[in-house]
Amino acid sequence: MITKENIIKRFVSYVTIDTESDPTSETTPSTKKQWDLANKLAEELKTIGMQEVSIDANAYIMATLPSNVDYDVPTIGFISHFDTSPDFTGAHVNPQIIENYDGQDIVLNADENIVLSPDYFDDLLLYKGQTLITTDGNTLLGADDKAGICEIVSAMEYLVNHPEIKHGKIRIGFTPDEEIGRGAHKFDVEKFGADWAYTMDGSQIGELEYENFNAASAVVKVKGKIVHPGYAKGKMINSMYIAQEFINSLPRMETPEHTEGYQGFFHLHTMKGDVEETVLEYIIRDHDKGHFEARKEVMQKLTNELNSQYGREVITTEIKDQYYNMKEKVEPVMHIVDIAEKAMRQLEIQPLIKAIRGGTDGSQLSYMGLPCPNIFAGGHNFHGRYEYVPVESMIKATEVICKIAELTALEK
Repeated sequence: MITKENIIKRFVSYVTIDTESDPTSETTPSTKKQWDLANKLAEELKTIGMQEVSIDANAYIMATLPSNVDYDVPTIGFISHFDTSPDFTGAHVNPQIIENYDGQDIVLNADENIVLSPDYFDDLLLYKGQTLITTDGNTLLGADDKAGICEIVSAMEYLVNHPEIKHGKIRIGFTPDEEIGRGAHKFDVEKFGADWAYTMDGSQIGELEYENFNAASAVVKVKGKIVHPGYAKGKMINSMYIAQEFINSLPRMETPEHTEGYQGFFHLHTMKGDVEETVLEYIIRDHDKGHFEARKEVMQKLTNELNSQYGREVITTEIKDQYYNMKEKVEPVMHIVDIAEKAMRQLEIQPLIKAIRGGTDGSQLSYMGLPCPNIFAGGHNFHGRYEYVPVESMIKATEVICKIAELTALEK
């Protein structure tokens, strides 16, 4: 039986290990501390009875649960990442266990008046009566994506201990640096050897996703000219004012806080500047490939117009594609989504099939030859102090993994 106590114990043992990734690092993994959990996971997989456990020089972990049927079944995979976001500290995570949640405010930190409230986070009300794991208000939790890892390991342990459940060969993979967009960069798809896989990296119970944003990053550098302000007339060029022109010329309502569903956006996430130079860092997102390309053209056209206006190159814009919408690669093999949906329905989970307003390792892996839809892991409010996960959702996600394995073998 997949017990609440075992899920909590395993999950807490993962989130209390700091694995924050670092976008400024050029190594893989980007931080040495990711090895602490990676090595623990490799040993744990051996302990629970997994075969062909490997951890490579970049901390990518793979393992096999051999088939227990005597006929051909597709090899499937389950994948999660063990790093946590650099958006908020993951050091000294101190999980709080809230039994039988009553639907009221949860005080995370009384001294600093940090409260997790359903008045603001109304999804909390979906989980009245359940057991929640929260932060203490000082860190993120790490359910993104240590909940996914917990569920995969727990499912494999359950299948090892219950050979009466028929399944084909199952491969699992754990990756570093997903939160900084590099989780799939050094993933060896050929070595993994699965026909398809699922990332356990979604949020609310029931989520099943095979569409995601097309994504790019943009670095806008604005050059100014510093002159003593007392003698600056006709000479000084203040890069911050030009940067402000650039910002204000983009569609104001096409930002994350004003968009939803399939709507794309421009997101200014970092700005640093002085008179001499200002640097703006954007991300560009859109589900529609044509609209995505148009957004990149808007930024480049604006750059050209401002350079023309000032009569010299005051702005340079460097745009780099990051990942693409996996829908193109998954739709030809939609049976892999159908199996996951059927598994949820058999477990009395209402599937929530929707587009991801973000990306996962699966989006990149799909373009690398491994079709890879995304399934809920249960957590909410990722990347911050208000993150939480219902234990019951983690149990259900574990059951979904087992059921997908069973249905794949039955529907051979």
